[in-house]
Amino acid sequence: MTTYPSESVASTATGRHPLSSLTAEEITTTREVLAGADLLHDGTRFVYVGLEEPAKAELRAAQGGGPAPVRRARVLLHDVTVVAGRVVVVDLDARAVEEVTELDAAADGQLPILDEEFELVEQLLATDERWLAALAARDLDVADVRVAPLSAGVFEYEDEVGKRILRGLAFRQDHPADHAWAHPIDGLVGYVDVIAREVTQVLDLGAVPVPEGSGNYDDPAVRGEYRTSQKPISITQPEGPSFTLDGDLLRWENFSVRVGFDAREGLVLNQISFFDRDQGRDRPIVHRASIAEMVVPYADPSPVRSWQNYFDTGEYLVGRYANALELGCDCVGEITYLDAVVADEFGHPRVLPNAVCIHEEDYGILFKHTDLWAGKSSVRRQRRLVVSFFTTVGNYDYGFYWYLYLDGTIEFEAKATGIVFTSAYPGAREDGSPHPYASEIAPGLGAPYHQHLFSARLDMAVDGDANSVEEIDVQRLPMGPDNPRGNAFTTRVTPLRTELQARRKADPAAARVWHVSNPGRLNALGRPVAYALFPEGQPTLLAADDSSIARRAGFATEHLWVTAYDPAERYSAGDFVNQHHGGAGLPEYVADDHGVEDTDLVVWHTFGLTHVPRPEDWPIMPVDYTGFKLKPVGFFDRNPTLDVPPTSGGHCSGPATGSCHGDGSRG
Repeated sequence: MTTYPSESVASTATGRHPLSSLTAEEITTTREVLAGADLLHDGTRFVYVGLEEPAKAELRAAQGGGPAPVRRARVLLHDVTVVAGRVVVVDLDARAVEEVTELDAAADGQLPILDEEFELVEQLLATDERWLAALAARDLDVADVRVAPLSAGVFEYEDEVGKRILRGLAFRQDHPADHAWAHPIDGLVGYVDVIAREVTQVLDLGAVPVPEGSGNYDDPAVRGEYRTSQKPISITQPEGPSFTLDGDLLRWENFSVRVGFDAREGLVLNQISFFDRDQGRDRPIVHRASIAEMVVPYADPSPVRSWQNYFDTGEYLVGRYANALELGCDCVGEITYLDAVVADEFGHPRVLPNAVCIHEEDYGILFKHTDLWAGKSSVRRQRRLVVSFFTTVGNYDYGFYWYLYLDGTIEFEAKATGIVFTSAYPGAREDGSPHPYASEIAPGLGAPYHQHLFSARLDMAVDGDANSVEEIDVQRLPMGPDNPRGNAFTTRVTPLRTELQARRKADPAAARVWHVSNPGRLNALGRPVAYALFPEGQPTLLAADDSSIARRAGFATEHLWVTAYDPAERYSAGDFVNQHHGGAGLPEYVADDHGVEDTDLVVWHTFGLTHVPRPEDWPIMPVDYTGFKLKPVGFFDRNPTLDVPPTSGGHCSGPATGSCHGDGSRG
């Protein structure tokens, strides 16, 4: 059995734990090795540099006394003069190139988009005669026009095959501080080949009135005077936080976890385990947890917008846009911040300050009971550890929050805020019905319907590596001899034995959950220990089954996938999402239909928001929430929080009420 954490396993050359994120020094070493191997020139750009994580077999061998895994960096290199990219693996211990893979853009897809390519779209359109003529027809000055550079997807355009394309939608900016999202220039889109540095097409469907209302939510004329009704809320921990941080090893209550950061996925949690006091050992739960992909597909079929769908992880790399978090604004209380280190587009280390926030939160009642027979009253308070980061991708801002609870629950929550993507609102149809694909959020201003669909990759290790998955539904029973009053209901258990069988939809009507169990570890009741995945059960991808986005975001067509562990299967939509024709990722991973019983497996969970925008989402959107929970089910032999001490009633204002006594008697 694998025991976590494994502090003793470290690279002999670097002294780093095998799962620790790359340091600035290691990124510098990576660049030096690539330069020494003659793999860099003036046109080379570093799209991604990250840890090439060791396979679990290497970790197990090291924990058994074998050699420490080699520290490796995985690099995606793009040449700004050609479409195809290359993948390079660097052995950091030996300071040598270990592997180079040349990509075929037509078959493999393309590398994620560079910041300089985003900037290029507006620059090239600003000099294109067709674009300038379209703006002139709308009486617009090109100097006042901002262009949102957007990933292109893959559609029927034959002239885009073998090219690196971005598309641009335009917005009018009335002054340098103006939020231009309020003024979409509809009926117009430009297509740009960023390798050839040319505009391939300008599609102009005719001028549409530009909405004139202000989107400047920070302008007193829009927001009004700040309210004065709020009294201060102070969150203090005079003795400091209850967690400790040793490098990237975080310990809190009975949990331990390694906190990592990746330019593509953002936060990565490794080796989540729980110290079981009854058994006297750390018990693994999840080997690696991350949000491996997210896609935002839009519903407007207009030729100007029908191609809109963005893979914020695979095409844009959400981690590299992590915000610098501020005390009292993003995080409140006794806060520990972690900087993240990524590579810039020239391969130099770039520090993202205060990228990760770690703190504790009170979370209300943990348990409570007043027993009239025993004459006792008891209450304990729940608290949780929060590990989070925020990222800004274009108009939207996303918070990625992992929560650990005293009772062993693990939760992920995504927080979506920022600015909805806007369009001109065409008005009601002739029959008076509203526009079928967008909401009117302000006079003349529309916001197309869309989804935010996330994919969690959960490399499970429930009390060891050999796990199985069962689907649990509640089931109504008909009246009959065994159910004469019709009150009975039961549970139906469906073992998920193969990868194809484990493609599943959530079913809220059946309270469907999925148990990840370890058949080789039994609890005190003689049943396999388990953790349950509780889905929200919101819609999966709503696009047509034979659409381009359904082919490219196949992961989003199911709530659950289960795959046999393969270290090469990293991302839900595949490695190279940008302009990929589809079929990669999870549909490809499960095609061989491997068995997933009593084996090392990965659970992939799709969840998210279906957003029909409201007027209240404008001019800035209040946070909307989505996520899932992992809860122990027979993992422990009893409530694991019985040892949580009572808190003092002196923390409450007003007359003293005494404390919540540990013996359960009344205060």
